[in-house]
Amino acid sequence: MQRPVRLALYSAPVIAVALVAGWLLWPGSGGNTGQPVTTKVTVGDVEDTVSAVGVLQPLDYVDVGTQVSGQLQKLMVQPGDKVEKGKQLAQIDATVYQARVSADEAQLMSLKAQLADKEAAKVLADQQLRRQRELLTAKATSQDAFDVAEAAVKSAGAQIDMIKAQIQQTESTLKGDQANLSYTSIYAPMGGSIVSISAKQGQTLNANQSAPIILRIADLDTMTVWTQVSEADVNKLKVGMPAYFTTLGQPDRRREGKLKQVMQTPQVVNNVVLYDSLFDVANPDLDLLPQMSAQVFFVAGSAKKVPLVPVAALRPARGGGTTDDSSKRYRVRVMENGAVVERTIVVGVMSRVMAEVKSGLKPGDEVVVSDTPPTARPTKPQGGGGGGRGGPKL
Repeated sequence: MQRPVRLALYSAPVIAVALVAGWLLWPGSGGNTGQPVTTKVTVGDVEDTVSAVGVLQPLDYVDVGTQVSGQLQKLMVQPGDKVEKGKQLAQIDATVYQARVSADEAQLMSLKAQLADKEAAKVLADQQLRRQRELLTAKATSQDAFDVAEAAVKSAGAQIDMIKAQIQQTESTLKGDQANLSYTSIYAPMGGSIVSISAKQGQTLNANQSAPIILRIADLDTMTVWTQVSEADVNKLKVGMPAYFTTLGQPDRRREGKLKQVMQTPQVVNNVVLYDSLFDVANPDLDLLPQMSAQVFFVAGSAKKVPLVPVAALRPARGGGTTDDSSKRYRVRVMENGAVVERTIVVGVMSRVMAEVKSGLKPGDEVVVSDTPPTARPTKPQGGGGGGRGGPKL
């Protein structure tokens, strides 16, 4: 009966020691020294950017429509075709317009014939008036006959003027009808690519209320990136500043340009004020197409091959502030000989993650990022049996 008691007495100290040792050695236990998280100052590149979402549009494009109504008899191009300026693109039924031109030309010929008749009548009236004047001088005719001859000359001149006015009016109508006839043949106003066609061959187009759009021609050699920048960031934009973007289809290809314009009239989307900001980019491979989405970055500042420190390590400087337009003072904690000391540094270009060090640190210096490692938080053992994470498994 005594043997089990001795075993129990000897086992109790062993179990206690094992529990304490396991508590101290187990990861995340109270035995953690609580050393701060540090990182070294490195050398690299940093950019201060304003990000935005954009869409691609051709720099130069034109919507080709029709100025006359009628059936679209023939469409001579297809989407993707390249055309030169002056190439015929479509033909609208010209029957009605040709008939109007023919009628105007016939009317004009009739009026010209009438004009010739009236001019001949006027020549006769002038001769009769001249004879009546000679007879009246010789007192061989009456004053009444002379007055009739003089009135006939004036009437003939008035009729000639009236027909000339009618001819001028008919010529003007003819020019308008000839123009409408010419509009039935639609030509390319610029060179480029056919990017869309809105009408179909055989469709009747009505131009009485608005000019129907048949197709769009665009010069895809240069594209414009239309971006929308929020009111919080638009003040950081300056015309001429560098910009670059990537597309969904080519996320690893960076295309660069310079900010060309910031529109002054905003758009409000879901109570967010956005300003259109534009820049152009060359498209020699023609792989950028209209309406493509773009992830855009406007570069407010950049620095290459400079010492870098994480932004998480920076603290506001006491009594510091801005030293110039591009530099600011901050405090950092640095490991020196196993101890943490505080320094004031000057930083330049800052991104959301890293900051350029202008003075106060050098590459290789070890700076404190966080006071406590994520695994240094002690956790109590679950229950007396040691089955939880906080204690050893016995």
